[in-house]
Amino acid sequence: MNALSMRHLRYFTALAEQRHFGRAAEVCAISQPALSLQIKELESILGAALVERGGRQIRLTALGEAFAPRARDILRGVDELMALARASLGPPSGPVRIGVIPTVAPYLLPGIIGRMAERFPLVDLRPREAVTPKLVAALSGGRLDAAIVALPVSEPALTEYPLFEEEFMLVRPVADAGKPVPDSEHLREMRLLLLEEGHCFRDQAIAFCSMSSDPARDLLEGSSLSTLVQMVGAGLGVTLIPQMAAALETRSAAVSVARLASPRPTRTIGMIWRKSNPLADHLAAMAEVVGEAAITASRA
Repeated sequence: MNALSMRHLRYFTALAEQRHFGRAAEVCAISQPALSLQIKELESILGAALVERGGRQIRLTALGEAFAPRARDILRGVDELMALARASLGPPSGPVRIGVIPTVAPYLLPGIIGRMAERFPLVDLRPREAVTPKLVAALSGGRLDAAIVALPVSEPALTEYPLFEEEFMLVRPVADAGKPVPDSEHLREMRLLLLEEGHCFRDQAIAFCSMSSDPARDLLEGSSLSTLVQMVGAGLGVTLIPQMAAALETRSAAVSVARLASPRPTRTIGMIWRKSNPLADHLAAMAEVVGEAAITASRA
């Protein structure tokens, strides 16, 4: 009989988190039939079912629910042992899995990759783009080493390393370029285009305008900043975007960009990692490089 392996644990924890064979297979970078085969093999080794199959979604059995957090703990412990060994060897090396929120990734990631290659040539940087809750969950589960997010995240087990602060910019139709810039009170009276739920930038925009995200409100949503800007260009409303995104996202749209009146809304971007991560010192050094990339990007 086959022995229980780390591969089994990784595949099962992915399935436990995604609750869907197709999505779990995508996370694991294998085919869905291969993932299903590995789960069946794990169940055969244990002599008990972990998953209730049926329909598109799956459910975990009582054993599966109890098994999942223990499997995550084992994986995290093994990853930290490997990180401890790497940290003892000197300069950072090997794979470093770093998450980035979508409102930062397109604008900062190219510069980060280039600077990391220069400063830490032995590091194999493996970026992943996702919204903050997913990145925090992946960090806690040991599937990421660090993440670049908007602070604070207020998780006691995570170190928060502030990198830089940036303003929110108002994007409105080009015909409005000469009009006075509305304050937060007047923005509440306008049709504000927002990112879909799950994006921290959406929550920050709502907080600045002191408005409700109730579905009954006349709100339009987009899946990306690019979509929001194009919707503004089509005359559907106005939106707020981070300062670092303004140049790239507005260059091909019929929109105007304005700074908001003081006190201007801002957000703090930082890097987070588990306090227990043996690579913490290396990650702090990498965070400095990320900050340098951000300064360069802001001057472009």
